[in-house]
Amino acid sequence: MKIAYFDCFSGISGDMILGALVDAGCELGRLEAELRKLPVSGWNISAERVARGALSATRVKVVSHEHHPHRSLNTILRLISEAGLPPRVATRASEIFQRLGESDARIHNVRVEKIHLHEVGAVDAIVDIVGACVGFDLMGIDEFAYSALNVGSGRVQTDHGVLPVPAPATADLLRGAPTYSTGIERELVTPTGAAIVSTLASEFGAQPPMTIATIGYGAGAAELHEQPNVLRMFLGERGAHEAGHDDITVIEANLDDMNPQIYGYFVECALAAGALDVFSTAVQMKKNRPGQLLTVLSRPADADRIIDLIFRETTTIGVRTYHAGRRTLDRESVALDTPLGTVRMKIARTNGHVLNVAPEYEDCQRIAAERGVPLKQVIAEAEFCFQQQHAAMREKDS
Repeated sequence: MKIAYFDCFSGISGDMILGALVDAGCELGRLEAELRKLPVSGWNISAERVARGALSATRVKVVSHEHHPHRSLNTILRLISEAGLPPRVATRASEIFQRLGESDARIHNVRVEKIHLHEVGAVDAIVDIVGACVGFDLMGIDEFAYSALNVGSGRVQTDHGVLPVPAPATADLLRGAPTYSTGIERELVTPTGAAIVSTLASEFGAQPPMTIATIGYGAGAAELHEQPNVLRMFLGERGAHEAGHDDITVIEANLDDMNPQIYGYFVECALAAGALDVFSTAVQMKKNRPGQLLTVLSRPADADRIIDLIFRETTTIGVRTYHAGRRTLDRESVALDTPLGTVRMKIARTNGHVLNVAPEYEDCQRIAAERGVPLKQVIAEAEFCFQQQHAAMREKDS
């Protein structure tokens, strides 16, 4: 598993991530070629070597000539879905913008579908976020780990006026993440950077065991007197003893008085908020009432946000939490062409050997509806085509 560890001693932003990726070897031309698939115009991207204090770093600049940068969340999600980007890029970028929209909705107390994103809805911010996801995909990054984040201090000028640092959106997005300030009076973590971190982070803290292949330095826009304004990214492979192992938070609540119609809606909300899994178990509760044991598996950084969601959306008045270790197989999603259409296949491996394969349900459901064929036929066709392709590859390798 390829992992990127971000040392955020001087904060993090979308352009600093792009700079670190290019500095670590991501080709700017390939990155731009993917970004040009977005149905937006009037922007340019460039990279240059710069000095930040005593360190040399890569500064990536995205310049837009847009005059009306506000866009609704739905508009941005549509731009991403229509761009024809690789599935992992589109999924990651959409999840990041969804989290931005949900954060903005909480801050302004409006429904998320009514949200219009201001600075982060501009073309340059869209290119920053989608560009970061393109870069991650080109570099083959599967996992993301981050140090504690230096957020800065002072005040920042925004479309909503002068606001404290960290800005409200940044502070909201970083709930559950370790943050601090060294007193530098500047916004070091931007909403764009915070959204990427909070969406993709698998862990926070010291650098995990890994074999480092390359290091990239991404420059921030400003020169700081106190320290080099750079983001340092370590890129490499997980240590063999760490692959497939991570820590999770298990959140539980007993429910005996909730309308069952609410449960399905809650599951959708929890998964959208970053829950790894949600399930229920039938239990017998006090006063001989049948009830449900609600269990949510979460990354530690997402636990507080999911607990808030449980209190808001269910009838429970208390939750239990505990930490657990988890071991998972290496997983990837591969697009497979079948006679009925393209289906994403979820492949699980250990030591390079395929152990489990399953077609993506949503793809099979869509094809079944479009073609008017039984769902079971689409699933069987996808599994058959994969086995044929896999057998041919093994024969070629032998």
